[in-house]
Amino acid sequence: MTDLGSLWDLAILVLVAFIPALVYLGWIRGTERYGQESWGTLLRAFTYGALFATIVAAILEVVIVSVGTAVSLRYPAPEFVFLNGNSNAGVFFLVLVIAPFVEEGLKGSGVVAFRTRFRQLADGPVFGASVGLGFGFFETFLYGLGAYLVGGLAAGLVLILIRSVSSVLLHGSSTGMFGYGYARSRFHQPGPGTGSYYLVAVGMHASFNALASLSILLGLLGFPGFAVDAGAYIALFAAIFFAVWAIEHVRSIIQASDYPGLLGNTVAYNPPMKPGTSGRR
Repeated sequence: MTDLGSLWDLAILVLVAFIPALVYLGWIRGTERYGQESWGTLLRAFTYGALFATIVAAILEVVIVSVGTAVSLRYPAPEFVFLNGNSNAGVFFLVLVIAPFVEEGLKGSGVVAFRTRFRQLADGPVFGASVGLGFGFFETFLYGLGAYLVGGLAAGLVLILIRSVSSVLLHGSSTGMFGYGYARSRFHQPGPGTGSYYLVAVGMHASFNALASLSILLGLLGFPGFAVDAGAYIALFAAIFFAVWAIEHVRSIIQASDYPGLLGNTVAYNPPMKPGTSGRR
């Protein structure tokens, strides 16, 4: 028989993870003053990030780590230790390399999936942030669920709240930057485009993970306990600061792209409407 209390706990975890991400989505949507996307369209992009990108990323990362571990065990040479998911080097390789490349690639696929909705440069970072926020929401819920199963409802809620002001914003901003680069390529803007901004997104993701892992790294390097504890607080505040700065930067890009004159040229793209349609949204 299902425990009714557990169902309520699950509902609380979902809501506490979902509400901040939804608020951020409205914040990003409101940043684009002209030609705002409909809530329905952005929620579909959000759902793409929450379900498809998150689940596929998790599967791919498990497969990559499993294959890497098998290779490192078959060929137990020092140069392959980073492939072993059970080693410290393997964990850092997952956090700093595998996860950023895989997750940003899958979130980026969501931006590409909604490319036909792009009518101006600002739409790129808006859709990118929408997909990223969806990814951040569901990933945060899963982490919170794991904490709940180990330490109860309070532990799950604390972890979700911390990630809601850090990881969720990071996912939204990194994919927002990819979306901007993809839109630049789509609208044939001179300078860096899709590939360059994908690497920017990966770099942002890896940098955030490195900050968040500071205390673990200090422990592995043999620093005393008080230094490790201090490192944990420093890492937390640094990660939050980085995530907030990053999403504000994406918002500034949306604002500048929304007013083409600020960029020195016109980047709006308005293809002919289909017969019988009256507008974009």
